[in-house]
Amino acid sequence: MSRISRPDPELTHRLSRRGMLGVAAGATAAALLGAAATPATAAASAPGGRGRPVLPPGRLGIQLYSLRDKVSTLGFAPVFAELEKYGYDEVEFAGYTQGSAGPITLAQLRRLARDHGLNPIGSHVGYYSDDPNAYTFAQNLTKVLDDAQALGLKHIGTASGPFRYGSTVDAWKRAAAEFNTYGAAAKARGMKFYQHNHSEEFSFATDNPKVRLYDVLLAETDPDLVFLEMDIFWAYSGQFRFSKRPDGKPAPFEPLDYVLRQPHRYPLFHVKDGTHDPASTYGYQMTDVGDGDIDYQRFISAVTRLRGERLAHHWQAEHDQPAESFTFARRSSEHLHSLREKC
Repeated sequence: MSRISRPDPELTHRLSRRGMLGVAAGATAAALLGAAATPATAAASAPGGRGRPVLPPGRLGIQLYSLRDKVSTLGFAPVFAELEKYGYDEVEFAGYTQGSAGPITLAQLRRLARDHGLNPIGSHVGYYSDDPNAYTFAQNLTKVLDDAQALGLKHIGTASGPFRYGSTVDAWKRAAAEFNTYGAAAKARGMKFYQHNHSEEFSFATDNPKVRLYDVLLAETDPDLVFLEMDIFWAYSGQFRFSKRPDGKPAPFEPLDYVLRQPHRYPLFHVKDGTHDPASTYGYQMTDVGDGDIDYQRFISAVTRLRGERLAHHWQAEHDQPAESFTFARRSSEHLHSLREKC
């Protein structure tokens, strides 16, 4: 059964304040994509929940990788128009091209996002490659940062794990030193460099099975230069996979505790959901946000209740393989906007 909660009037009110430009853009997208119900429409007659919204205002984003099929066929403009209708505030890029929709410049892309009320908050770029001309931090740091700056990004990061030199403690220390270099270069331009985890980051060093590799990354990177984007789904998958050391001894951990100990290191999150499946290698089956078993009311509340932290974080909805990407985006926004603090 779906766990999606009913949308609330607050989202309807906020969307109604977005300008006529957004309305016109939405109409254009509807003509291209066909009419679809939006959170604003659905929320008009829905009763609101009680308590303060769990989701801070202006902080809901989406990782555009989840919509890569629509970006590549329709282009950014119709996609941004839909996201505006669904109540998104921010976008995180996974590339700056739009396939068959034709070329677009970074200046045009930045302007298009702003025209639809979307703040470009970050972008994923590769860490390294064997190709010296590759668009990665290791091979083309200056170009990567130039482009991020042209888009007005506040964060620029990688979804690549620090496995470039292997899975030993020293290998991760070496990768951490490179991350510090990228972080310093990003900071010099007014941006934050970040790394996005998958489950393997929570595995153990091959040369010291008592040491969790994620702990090496945290310890060896400068907290003023290197930040983390916790993918919450993959962190809980890591908990499922790596709560025992290779020798079988218990090594439990709670992903949320990492954030609560150093909240300033986690400006970004991926809000991705999954249903428990112990038969799966990863412990979960990915699903739309709100349909799974990850308690986002608890997780987001715990972070935003910390003193001075409510507006310090950005929450990006994501699904690696959504059944229908616009439906995923709409339903995820509805669910997250519906969450309320417990009284």
